[in-house]
Amino acid sequence: MALRRKVEAQLLAWKENPDRLPLVVKGVRQCGKTYSVLAFARAHYEHVAYVNFVEKPDFARAFEGALNVDQIVMMISALYGRPVRFEPGRTVIILDEIERCPQARTALKFFKMDGRYDVIAIGSLPGVGGRGGDGACISVGCETTLTMRPLDFEEFLWASNVPEAAIGLLGQSLAAEAPVPEPLHARMEALLLEYAVVGGMPAVVEIFMRTRNISLVLGQLRDLLNAYRADMTKYADGVDKTRIKACFDSIPRQLAKDNKKFQYSLVRKGGRSSQYAGALQWIEDAGLIHRCRNVTMTALPLEGFSMDDNFKVYAADAGLFMSMLEDGAAAEVLGGNLNGLNGAILENLAADMLSKAGRKLYFYRRSTGLEAEFLIRHGGRCVPLAVKSCSGNAKRIKTILQNAEKYHVDRAIEAGMCNVGRSGGILTMPFYMLFLLTER
Repeated sequence: MALRRKVEAQLLAWKENPDRLPLVVKGVRQCGKTYSVLAFARAHYEHVAYVNFVEKPDFARAFEGALNVDQIVMMISALYGRPVRFEPGRTVIILDEIERCPQARTALKFFKMDGRYDVIAIGSLPGVGGRGGDGACISVGCETTLTMRPLDFEEFLWASNVPEAAIGLLGQSLAAEAPVPEPLHARMEALLLEYAVVGGMPAVVEIFMRTRNISLVLGQLRDLLNAYRADMTKYADGVDKTRIKACFDSIPRQLAKDNKKFQYSLVRKGGRSSQYAGALQWIEDAGLIHRCRNVTMTALPLEGFSMDDNFKVYAADAGLFMSMLEDGAAAEVLGGNLNGLNGAILENLAADMLSKAGRKLYFYRRSTGLEAEFLIRHGGRCVPLAVKSCSGNAKRIKTILQNAEKYHVDRAIEAGMCNVGRSGGILTMPFYMLFLLTER
């Protein structure tokens, strides 16, 4: 099945920019980069010259020596093996797995100077640098970078054939702080539970939509996990590969604690930052985790108050996290229990939805136990976001609101398996609405 992706609109906006630079699309492996770029190219260009440096490493020869565009084009056409047309303004050159050919990345500035052909490079993290952390196109000198992620919850809704009108009604209910009609609310809660298990990796979503077989889904997810672990062994130059795997595999243990702060001693007994910080950074650069930093003050700008040495770590995709747990966990979630593993599943799902909306992650926790699982910028204010079941209480959030002068906040959001409502300064909302928190 063809999955509708938000990156399509971003690619079109790039093409419609008359001053566009060569584009670098980067992201975690197997998040759908190649499929989306090729589909876009075939729909919007008369000619597509596709080069994959893994499938055909000989193409690296086109970028040896002087990086002259005419020379590069001539060599690509000679190596192609079948006719390919290069027409200025009508041909796009796609350079896939560009991390395997550093000279091709260098050549982007020469394509920019030449200006006859559009060029899109595709690369997997961490092999491709550059910035673009919020998913937007970021111009950096001679290229523009675009970070692509697995499907977010809204894209999952599209794949589930939820009408745009229904998604629009969710936004209207949130804006009006009015309950979502019960039939739609029940349907969305069921879809949220499915997303919590399946996640957003395109191949996994396709299997689920086609078969509805959770055993196949978990099998595919674990195959992906093993592929990522193999990448750690293959590509982690200069970093202890066993430490990378140990950091990654410790995520469920880290989040099962009441205090979910990442502890190196949980990676391995006696572990220290000096031993594992580089390994953890490699996993983050690879796009496999998101770091959520504690802040010293509940005030904006959150980055200005964040602590580098006090953070939580979440798996970058809800499905990948679920596949790190035993099989019974998926059945519990589909049955409606998102609070398992001491709330780890719920928090990781929230981190998935917030990060895929382009947000950096922050939280607030003091030694007294006072905590807000997340802090977000919303409506120009610092807003605590609790992600507990609405059947529980909001004592921690209420304590923060009752001391507004100390904590600098006057409103909060509590997301859970509930409908939209308000109690004083606390807006309660369904967990599935987290993807709608786009206002900064």
